[in-house]
Amino acid sequence: MKFKMQDKQNQLIERITDKHLVVGVDIAQQFHVARAVNFRGIVVGDPITFPNNEEGFSSLLIWINNLKRLHKLEAAIVGMEPTGHYWINLSKWLMKQDIEVVTVNPHLVKRNKENRDNTQSKSDKKDALVIADMVKNGYYAFVRNTSESFEKLRVLMSNRDVIVKRLVSSINQLNRWVDIVFPELRQVFKDITAKGAIATLRLFPSPMELGSMKPEEIVAGWKSLMKRQPGLKKAYLLLNVARKSVGTRQALDAYKFHLEQLLEEYDLAIQQLERVELAIKDELPKIPFANKLLMIKGISEISLAG
Repeated sequence: MKFKMQDKQNQLIERITDKHLVVGVDIAQQFHVARAVNFRGIVVGDPITFPNNEEGFSSLLIWINNLKRLHKLEAAIVGMEPTGHYWINLSKWLMKQDIEVVTVNPHLVKRNKENRDNTQSKSDKKDALVIADMVKNGYYAFVRNTSESFEKLRVLMSNRDVIVKRLVSSINQLNRWVDIVFPELRQVFKDITAKGAIATLRLFPSPMELGSMKPEEIVAGWKSLMKRQPGLKKAYLLLNVARKSVGTRQALDAYKFHLEQLLEEYDLAIQQLERVELAIKDELPKIPFANKLLMIKGISEISLAG
């Protein structure tokens, strides 16, 4: 029998019984707003605004328990948007109190704003009510507890994403710098991030510096930074293109200062990327079936962690 999406939603709706208090929370950085409805969508109680701390979370729990007692309800389900990171601490705290927590799609929240008052107006109290309605109607997903290893892997991969973005940004800026000061460098090194290209940018970045140098001096400079360095042929080519360079000759001191900082940022990103990937590879074997999945051809440790 084919399982349809509608069947899944029906099951989610059926989980909300007449004994449930359905709570919607509009998440913010400092203060959250919660509203509650019953299984039919009738508003229950007054809204509550509470701070994003232990005292605020406790006041929310007291509010939920009072509404359950007043309306003779036995269970509570709390829905929230998983936007940003401000919802994480609240969701974990509630789950420790044996309160079921679910998430709703932020895009669907925006589309359902007219359901209550036929307007697209926005307020924290209205958004909290819209979220509660969506949970009541079965438009939610479960929040599941993960193991320590999964949580570590999630944090490490998120960290890696940030570092990769910074690395890409620094490479783009290095390419821009080369385009302005020494565009002919690409005739010698196709990739600006190649070891030879980076070594050249460190030692003699501008064509004017190369004008008075000999090929042997360039090779000696490369040798001081690399175990396997380019030979005399590359050095002659570098000198030839430097003499014909159309790169700018103004404000070279400022450009060199800028290049130093770009290379520092590039080096830092490379070092941090190596460290975080090493931490990911150390944590990955603790995940069930990870070693077996790595035996599949074409799956790397980083791709599997992702």
